[in-house]
Amino acid sequence: MTLQEHPILTAVSAFAETSGAEVYAVGGFVRDYFLRRLEERREIDFVIVGDGIRFAQELARRLRVPKPAIFEKFGTAMLKWGEHQLEFVGARKESYRSDSRNPEVEAADLATDLARRDFTINAMAFALAPGEYGKLIDPFHGQEDLAARLLRTPLEPAATFNDDPLRILRALRFATQLQFEIEAKTFSAMAAMRERLGIISQERITEELLKIIAARRPAYGFRLMDECGVLEIVLPEIAELKGVDEYEGYQHKDVFNHSLMVLENLAEVSDKIPLRLVALFHDIAKPRTKEFKPGKGWTFHGHEELGGRMIPAIFRRLKLPLEWMKYAQKLTRLHLRPIALTEEECTDSAYRRLLFQAGEELEDLLTFCRCDITSGNVKRRQRHLANFDFVVSRLNEVEEKDRMRAFQSPVRGEEIMALCNLTPGPLVGKLKTAIEEAILDGIIPNEAEAARAYLRASKDKIMKAHSATLEEMTKPRRSEEKPSE
Repeated sequence: MTLQEHPILTAVSAFAETSGAEVYAVGGFVRDYFLRRLEERREIDFVIVGDGIRFAQELARRLRVPKPAIFEKFGTAMLKWGEHQLEFVGARKESYRSDSRNPEVEAADLATDLARRDFTINAMAFALAPGEYGKLIDPFHGQEDLAARLLRTPLEPAATFNDDPLRILRALRFATQLQFEIEAKTFSAMAAMRERLGIISQERITEELLKIIAARRPAYGFRLMDECGVLEIVLPEIAELKGVDEYEGYQHKDVFNHSLMVLENLAEVSDKIPLRLVALFHDIAKPRTKEFKPGKGWTFHGHEELGGRMIPAIFRRLKLPLEWMKYAQKLTRLHLRPIALTEEECTDSAYRRLLFQAGEELEDLLTFCRCDITSGNVKRRQRHLANFDFVVSRLNEVEEKDRMRAFQSPVRGEEIMALCNLTPGPLVGKLKTAIEEAILDGIIPNEAEAARAYLRASKDKIMKAHSATLEEMTKPRRSEEKPSE
């Protein structure tokens, strides 16, 4: 679509002519125009040399669309037009205090407004006045930087990042999304100013982090974060994964590089952000479980379980959704299970248990596990993938035969209470679990009548064992017994 064909720009231009306003399309719209990405863009920013709020209000009346949302403090107005969100702001300059990224704002001309922006590729504007419609204003050579695939700041980078340190993460995000390089001077300033991220809210940090994770090649962003020292501030647990230890000729793989390879593999097959988070965090506990065993080498026993326990604190700190946390915990704890099934001859029971434990997340787990095979030895990798394909085939066979997906006992609590003449309590749960275990072990089929028969045959034994346990728990300890007289 050309600028002359763009219905929103031409409408704004026509209104600017009648109102006498000086209006420009700026920032991401101009950048994406040159990157040929306008079709996917739903936000357009406009700068008015004058009163941006008043312009938006009068434009809304002219177009007969809902009144704009007004943000007096920042002098901006948001207007919805179909699927597009339009932001209008008066040209301005900003000044910052050292302890805040909220600027003090005052009116200015277009050149000053463009100079305050984060990067040269976002500091361009298209004039919308009828006589100059479509004229590019590019005082900092942003179009050249786009062609060179280079990210740099319009002014001195140290001042740019000192004013608004969130721009450090925005630089990492833009570089990742666009696969651009960051100019050396700009990158050095990012490293030098990284401690200023401490004044940024966690919500804004996480927003940029998730955009990096959602990119087509997210690993590039994490390597840049590591190189400029931002990773140890934003995600210290990931920074701890770096490095390789060697002892008695044994080495382990670099867990940081491995995790990024898994993330990259996954990004090629899935856009699902929670699953990409699993790729990033699945080996998070390896540094804390690392142990050298003579004759065997390095082990990380129990890292999947400890990793599952570490995830809630990390997700709460990042202010990620609770359902994402539970999902990541589940897949982290299970991520070794499918691979383990490739290493030995397993009965149907092992497959049933994995189907039961994975439940609705089985496809995601299997997708992740395939991406987790990252051996640099081509023959070894092909062998692992072939073994994994066999496990997937066996899982499908067992699932088709035993219907284990989203499995629950075919005899529910109410029926157990009726059959055993019980009231609600822990014993009902024990009987239900016994039925489930019998099905998982292949003792009985996953059918209601078989489960009822098993319950009738085993309930007395289970109830007796439960009573014995309760009796033992309530028996007074020797120190609590009344002394003899």
